[in-house]
Amino acid sequence: MGIFSRKSTTAVTATDRGATRSTTADLDVDPALAALTGDYAIDPAHSSIGFTVRHAMVTNVKGSFAEHEGSLHLDGTDPSRSTARIDIKIESVDTGIKDRDAHLRGDDFFDAAAFPLMTFRSTSAEQLGGDRYRITGDLTIKDVTRALAIDLEFNGSATDVYGNERVGFEGSAEILRSDWGLTWNAALETGGVMVSDKVKLTFDISAVKTATQA
Repeated sequence: MGIFSRKSTTAVTATDRGATRSTTADLDVDPALAALTGDYAIDPAHSSIGFTVRHAMVTNVKGSFAEHEGSLHLDGTDPSRSTARIDIKIESVDTGIKDRDAHLRGDDFFDAAAFPLMTFRSTSAEQLGGDRYRITGDLTIKDVTRALAIDLEFNGSATDVYGNERVGFEGSAEILRSDWGLTWNAALETGGVMVSDKVKLTFDISAVKTATQA
């Protein structure tokens, strides 16, 4: 079930000179989804932000950022008015290998001492169809800001055992890390490089409602 759907109606009127057609779009709003309108805090304990990158040309390394916080504003009647912001703590990067994590935090990659946060600030949102959406915004890594589009699927809403109203989304995006100045690499004797330029980002978000629209 999408946050909203549109029904098109077409009216045709005849005149002495011919026929003209006019089209109108009526907004058909689901009351249950309209009730989701409001502000939400991302619950880091039940959310994950991860990445996958090709290593040595033959396998994938997966990692995540354990510490992050953010907020959403959802408009259940018009998703284009929805917004999102996320702050990710670079020091919390975790690939399961301490030496590799330290390398990622260092000057060759994120330089966490100088740039402790990776941030995303949405600039637009759109419905792609059904429960699928796309949110576009500014992703900042180190001192570089570039546009990023994230495709999301709305997983639904529920009231948890503590009475919190929750919504869930999962999504993904692909970036070239070199676009953000993350260019470190090492050549392999057999050809190719140690770390691919392409990185897949994944998002699994649970958010708790904090306020309703005035």
